[in-house]
Amino acid sequence: MSASSLAAGAARTRRFLSGKYRRWLRTALAFLALSAVSVVMLFPLYLMVLISFRPADRAFTYPPDLWFTYFTLDNYPQALFQLLPFTLYVQNTLIIATAVIIGEILSCTLVAYGFARFRFPGRDVLFIILLATLLMPFVVRLVPLFILFQKLGWINTFLPLVVPSFFGTPFFIFLMRQFFLTIPPELVDAARIDGASEIGIWWRIMLPLSKPALAAVAIFAFQNTWNDFLGPLIFLQRPEVRTIILGLYGLMGMFVEWHLVMAAVVAAVAPLIVVFFIFQRFFVQGITVSGLKG
Repeated sequence: MSASSLAAGAARTRRFLSGKYRRWLRTALAFLALSAVSVVMLFPLYLMVLISFRPADRAFTYPPDLWFTYFTLDNYPQALFQLLPFTLYVQNTLIIATAVIIGEILSCTLVAYGFARFRFPGRDVLFIILLATLLMPFVVRLVPLFILFQKLGWINTFLPLVVPSFFGTPFFIFLMRQFFLTIPPELVDAARIDGASEIGIWWRIMLPLSKPALAAVAIFAFQNTWNDFLGPLIFLQRPEVRTIILGLYGLMGMFVEWHLVMAAVVAAVAPLIVVFFIFQRFFVQGITVSGLKG
């Protein structure tokens, strides 16, 4: 092969790897890497759904069958209405989640508005102390909280799971403060000149402009409440006040078939997936915009 042929080949290679071809190659590699990670992450969920639709004698087969070769819908009625009072557990969880979302939005937005728009001595120090509480695990506060709620007579009620949300959560306060900082201060100053009170500014200006961040807080609060296990396990001891996670935990302790357990788990996970996909646009927008300004 002549030197001119080698030079021409090297030139073609450089042209291929330059400019748009190089960007296309990076995009393709990133897409392949993300696709591989997605398959690995979603495969257990796929197996869970697959087993939930299989009859008892075909739940686990060898060699493994990774397709819906055997299909039945009988697992869901049996798991949700015969083994578990699923409707009662969902009702209890929705009541707690709705109250928690309302409490988090009201308390966290008020505190975040104060940190974002008020100037007072020690504000930054108080905000750092607030963020430092994120390092404290819930189990550290569990014993004093249980003693407090027991003295108040709140055990076996929804109050221990709902009332703390009306005092704010540090992460949600941080998220809302970051979003409030992106709102032009001229809007607040103009409202003050027009005679609006601070509560009026918070209610009429800050909250309507913060719908993406409010959606993110609501989704996080709903997900945390729906998946909460330790809190209901400690504070809710009677069967009639149990949440969906406690119901699944009780189902795991029973002598049942795995296909029924998977059916109950799929039914419990489905609301989280539906809520996320419905509010996905607001959720992503709220998280993205909140991280633009520190």
